[in-house]
Amino acid sequence: MNRLLWLSVLLCVPLFAVEHRLFNGKDLAGWARIPRHEGAPSGETPGFVVRDGLLVSIPDAPEDDLWYTREKIGNATLRVVYKVSAPAANSGVFIRIPAPPKSEDDAINKGIEVQIQDTGDDYHCTGVLYSMTQAKARPYRPAGEWNTLEIAMRGPRTIVKLNGEVVTDYDGKAPVPPKHGQYEPERGPRPDTGYIAIQHHGGAETLWFKEISLIR
Repeated sequence: MNRLLWLSVLLCVPLFAVEHRLFNGKDLAGWARIPRHEGAPSGETPGFVVRDGLLVSIPDAPEDDLWYTREKIGNATLRVVYKVSAPAANSGVFIRIPAPPKSEDDAINKGIEVQIQDTGDDYHCTGVLYSMTQAKARPYRPAGEWNTLEIAMRGPRTIVKLNGEVVTDYDGKAPVPPKHGQYEPERGPRPDTGYIAIQHHGGAETLWFKEISLIR
């Protein structure tokens, strides 16, 4: 390969990934609240606050999620660094939401939830596509220690790593188990790109998020 061809290859291929912090550690710029269901009363206690540089869930608040408003995300990796106060802490990261969500119902039924909960079964535990894929591993760390969740979206394919180990690798096309309860999402195809959201599920436990970043 001659020098000119090498130069053309180098100009077309990124030399390194570009990282962008979606949560700035100071406030909720770029994020907006959504309730569990449409029509929730106004003025309810927020599900999350920013405290000491962290995004912190409020255990006694109503279910109240946050979605990132500034862009749809696809063909990129979302990195979420978090810790829990107890293994039963329940949260999730929604991806592939096709339109600005009006409630969590939109997020879960039109997008996909990457689950955060260490005590669930293999279809409802940390790193799976909630109720649709079975965990390949359960490499979460003890309560109080930081975990790194990496969600790679490559077209319709979703690969989820927890602390460097693959938990989910789903091509977006293979059949998934049927829906078994009202709390599980509707089945069907999801878009290659979409909005993301962070779930506040309620309960007695607390979650802390140190980083929510996008890597392209």
